[in-house]
Amino acid sequence: MDYFIICIFALLGSALTLFSGFGLGTLLLPVFGLFFPLEVAITMTSIVHFSNNCIKFIFFGKQINKNVMLKFGIPAIMFAFLGAFILKKLTTMQPLFQYSINGRFFEVMPIKISIGLLLIVFATIEFIPRFKNLEFNEKYLSVGGALSGFFGGLSGHQGALRTAFLIRTNLSKQAFIATGVGIACLVDISRLTIYIPQIIQNDTQLNYGLILSATLCAFLGVYFGNKMLQKITITTIQNSVAALLFIFGGLLIFGLI
Repeated sequence: MDYFIICIFALLGSALTLFSGFGLGTLLLPVFGLFFPLEVAITMTSIVHFSNNCIKFIFFGKQINKNVMLKFGIPAIMFAFLGAFILKKLTTMQPLFQYSINGRFFEVMPIKISIGLLLIVFATIEFIPRFKNLEFNEKYLSVGGALSGFFGGLSGHQGALRTAFLIRTNLSKQAFIATGVGIACLVDISRLTIYIPQIIQNDTQLNYGLILSATLCAFLGVYFGNKMLQKITITTIQNSVAALLFIFGGLLIFGLI
């Protein structure tokens, strides 16, 4: 059942969020989080996200705007390391407190509170039209890179901020996607260098079969998403994902999952 659910979300997420900042990682993290510890879920999501961006790069790589990518991407890389480092520290912290419901014990962990709050914040952004249309002047690209990289390293939520800053650069649709993909790849590489050694040191086994299956489905999603790029609107899927994030974030904060 876990394979089926995760692969379906990987396929749909990759196809429907090709142009949106509210992307595959945002959609997959809560789904992986239902079946794995949170730090493992974030790592597995980032591997699928990186692999998916690599195939996007094949479709759109020639359209990258190198100037924008450097201005945004270099700060993003640096702050992605910082975000991933903080995540690493959060995973080693002890529970803040424990409680029981009907004989079942639950732990409220710092990492789950942090990620849960971030999920709720980004979900709120999706529900409020003023935030959904938020744009920043091109001169703040480096600031946007730092913010996007930091949150990308901490929780994987880099796309929404990246879109808000890149949208003012007047790139074509193809160049916009390609440049965003290039930046996302840089952030993914940065955070994976922190995530994976930590997972290995803790002797936690990643489910490589599930990662491969989700990645292949995401590849198919890119193909179909590219075919539908000119036709599809994504408001419904964005709102649905935002609602899911509210629920998942709340469950994390209270230690219920």
